[in-house]
Amino acid sequence: MARNIQSLERASAMLRLLAGGERRLGLSDIASALGLAKATAHGILRTLQHEGFVEQDPDSGRYQLGAELLRLGTTYLDVHELRARALVWTDDLARSGGEAVYLGVLHQHGVLVVHHVFRPDDSRQVLEVGAMQPLHSTALGKVLAAFDPVAHAELVEAKREPFTAHTVTDLDDIERGLDLVRAQGYATDAEETWEGVASVAAPIFDRHRMAVGAVGITGAVERVRRDGQPRPELVASIRDTARSVSRDLGVKPF
Repeated sequence: MARNIQSLERASAMLRLLAGGERRLGLSDIASALGLAKATAHGILRTLQHEGFVEQDPDSGRYQLGAELLRLGTTYLDVHELRARALVWTDDLARSGGEAVYLGVLHQHGVLVVHHVFRPDDSRQVLEVGAMQPLHSTALGKVLAAFDPVAHAELVEAKREPFTAHTVTDLDDIERGLDLVRAQGYATDAEETWEGVASVAAPIFDRHRMAVGAVGITGAVERVRRDGQPRPELVASIRDTARSVSRDLGVKPF
């Protein structure tokens, strides 16, 4: 059985200690409560402070939780609120569209799948929650890159791998494609990441009208597309779903 990393266990215990009880604690208090030497406790605190997880009051020298933890916690809550708001709508989309539905958010230069509804048939499928998708070659990624400036910057800076013969990697071509996504309000891909697979996706906005995610349908090319274009009824359903989730997140009608 793999052993836990002691320094991480101590750092975790330190954060939990700072999260409860008194708002600020001194070095001696922290070291005593955790049974650590002062030098050991100070080294961990200095590292946590450097990463923004802990802050030190300049007057008293006492420590408290830092802003970076708040940012991470807010991100966690935002993703879970997004998923919670989307549950019913994505189930309905999978049922009406007859294909798998994915909900994705920007994460580490790619798209993190935070919710996946299986295609409503008896075929064998694998749950892909937690999987990562590229920004430049998937409908979910293109939507985020088109409507989220941070995602766009990450796409520009990232290595754009050619997954298939259909993958677009030239930045000028990608930018023209993103202009089209912004104009039409949805993105598509056809065998750009996986042979035989096509997708359509639309953006989800929060109450500040910031793009916080994307929802899309993915399936076999012959089912998702007709005459070289995404099926109009699928596009309409996906856009309706995205608008419904956005509305539940506080977006007022445009």
